[in-house]
Amino acid sequence: MARTAGLDLFGFLVVGIISGLGGGVMRDVLLQHGTPVALTDYAYLLTSVAGTVVAFLILVSEQHWSRLFTVLDAAVIGFWAVAGANKTLAVGLGWLPAVLLGTLTAVGGGALRDVILGRTPAVFGGNGLYATVALAVAAVTVLCSYLGIPRVGIGLGIAMALVFRLTAVHYGWNLPSGLDWQPQSKLASLTRRRFRSDPRRGGKSRSRKESS
Repeated sequence: MARTAGLDLFGFLVVGIISGLGGGVMRDVLLQHGTPVALTDYAYLLTSVAGTVVAFLILVSEQHWSRLFTVLDAAVIGFWAVAGANKTLAVGLGWLPAVLLGTLTAVGGGALRDVILGRTPAVFGGNGLYATVALAVAAVTVLCSYLGIPRVGIGLGIAMALVFRLTAVHYGWNLPSGLDWQPQSKLASLTRRRFRSDPRRGGKSRSRKESS
């Protein structure tokens, strides 16, 4: 995104750091449980800077990047949602804050990045259930924690993020965007065609009767 916007190296660093750490920083600020971990553990900043520099120096074709990014992004959603939910539970808050802050940890950095770049945050729609996946992963993590199997929740949450997100992207699943919304996925299109052509459901035969 920084390259598409024509930003320089400093712009790359700002966009990269915010994308990677923004959600966690917002979570820690809302928790009010000490300084955000991204500012106390140097590994966070150093890792995000290193990743940004690699992206600045190496130009990957859009086709190859899109394929790789979808898988990496799905995994990252899982990792951050699980981490955010578990950290919220660790400070003594209940299940609802844990689900909300787990979701924020996963999608907050990307949303903040888009705002800085003057774009409508991608998390608001048309992105293959991005926030929905984070919400589901955080909920599963919290549920497993309440059941006394937090380690299972970690693995299950990450696996769920990969499967759910990749499936949503592949089939073009999206949430409704208004009262006149129509599903755009291949499965939905096939279902609509079958429904319209089935005379028992008032399909084509009903249309002919009404027209006559």
